[in-house]
Amino acid sequence: MPDQVRDAAGQAFDLAAGLPVRARLFALGPEEHLLSLTLHHIATDGWSLAPLWRDLSHAYGQRVQGRPPYMDPLPVQYADYALWQRDLLDTDDGTGATTAAVQLAYWTKKLTGLPPRIALPYDRPRPQNPTGRSGTCCFRWDGALLGAVRDLARECGATVSMVVQAGLAALLTRLGAGEDIPIGIAVAGRTDTALHDLVGFFVNTLVLRVDTSGAPGFRTLVARVRETGLEAYAHQDVPVERVVDALRPDRTDDRHPLFQTLLVWQNTPDAAPELTGATTEARELHTGRLVTDLEISVTETPGREPGADTLAGAAHFNADLFDRATVEELLDGLRRLLMDVAADPDRPVGGLDTRAAGERGERETAAADELRTGLADERRAGLAYEPRTDLVDERRAAPAYEPRTVPAADEPRTAPADEPRAEQPAPTAAAPAPCSPSCSRPRRPVRPAHRP
Repeated sequence: MPDQVRDAAGQAFDLAAGLPVRARLFALGPEEHLLSLTLHHIATDGWSLAPLWRDLSHAYGQRVQGRPPYMDPLPVQYADYALWQRDLLDTDDGTGATTAAVQLAYWTKKLTGLPPRIALPYDRPRPQNPTGRSGTCCFRWDGALLGAVRDLARECGATVSMVVQAGLAALLTRLGAGEDIPIGIAVAGRTDTALHDLVGFFVNTLVLRVDTSGAPGFRTLVARVRETGLEAYAHQDVPVERVVDALRPDRTDDRHPLFQTLLVWQNTPDAAPELTGATTEARELHTGRLVTDLEISVTETPGREPGADTLAGAAHFNADLFDRATVEELLDGLRRLLMDVAADPDRPVGGLDTRAAGERGERETAAADELRTGLADERRAGLAYEPRTDLVDERRAAPAYEPRTVPAADEPRTAPADEPRAEQPAPTAAAPAPCSPSCSRPRRPVRPAHRP
C-alpha cells in the first residue's frame, strides 16, 4: 500500500472539530483504486464493519445505476442505545441500589489487591520515555488443535475461549508472572438483536482475574476461569472507565491500568465489501498503537470441509518491551500447551513444560521477582540491564516439547449458552449465546426513545 495510506491512517482525530471518520480515494491505475477508510474507535467497533460495508455496497450500487441511495430506517439508533444504557445503570435493581452501584461494588471487591503489574517475558525493561512502537505476529493453528480444545471445552462444560483463557493464564504463570493473572477480555455489548445492524461503539472490556495457585490440574483451572467469567459477564454493563475510576489504580499513558494482556475472541459477522461491477478486497491496516503490552486476537475460522476449521489470529505487542521472536515463541508455547492439556486435562499446571516457549536464565528470574516486588524504579536508577541476546537460541536448544497426539473432533461442539459474545454474531454451536438466565438478570430490550 502507498505510504500516503499509512500516513492517512496514522493521523490523529480532532473530535472537537471534525467527524470520527475519514475517507480518501487513491488512484493506483486507470482501473485500480484504493479507498482508505479510517475510523475512530469512539464511533465504531469490529462488529460495525459488517453493516458498514453492507450500507456502503448498497449505496455504491445505487449510484452506479444513477440513483441516490435509499436506506430503510433502522428500528433504533445509537442515541436510543445510549439512553437505554443510562436508564439501565440508573435503575433500582430491586435491592434499593442502582445497577451501576451493584456492579461497581462487585468489581471493586473482585479487583481489590490486583497486582499493579505482572512479570511478562519482556526482553527489555519499560523505558522512561516510551516510543509507542509496536509489532504484530500472525498465527494459524490447525483443525487438530481446535478439535482437541473443543472436546476439552465440552468435557468441562465450558467454551473454547474459556479453555484458551485458562491456557494463557497457565502459560504466563509458568513463565514467571505469578499466580494472580489479570487478563482483559472484550465483550460485544450488543445484548439486544435490535443492535446488530447498528454502526457504533458497544464494546466493553472486562478483567478476568485468574487464580492459578494451589497447583491445580488444568481441568480445575478451566472451572475457575468459567466461574470467574460467568460472574464477570453478569456484571458487564458498567463501563470499564467507571471501574477504573472506582479502583483508582496508578495510571500511566503507555499501558492499561488494570491489565497488561488483552485476549480478544473475534467472532464478528463476516465483513467484506461487494461493489457492483468491481472486484474488491478488504485489508486491515494496524496503526501500531496499543493500550496494552500484549494483545492477542483469536478467530475461529470455518473450513470448507468437516474438521478443517482453524484458530487464527494475531498478537500485537509493545516493541519497546518485546522482540518479535519472543512473542512468536510465546504463541507457539501456548499452542503446544493447549495440545498437551487437551490430552491430559488433569495434569497440574505447575508440571507443564514451557521451556521451549520461554526458558529464562537467572537474570530474567531476578528481573521478574524485582517487578513483582515493585523495585523496577530502583533498577532503573542504579542497576544496569543487559538484554539477553542468546535467549532465542537457548529456547530453540531446549529439550523438545512433545504433546500427546489428540484426534480431531468428529462432531461440532455444543456449547453451554453461558458466554456473552465478544464481537460475534447470533449464537451458533461455535459462538455461544449471551449469559444464561441463571447467571444474569433479564435484560430489557432496547426501544426507540421518544424525543422531541
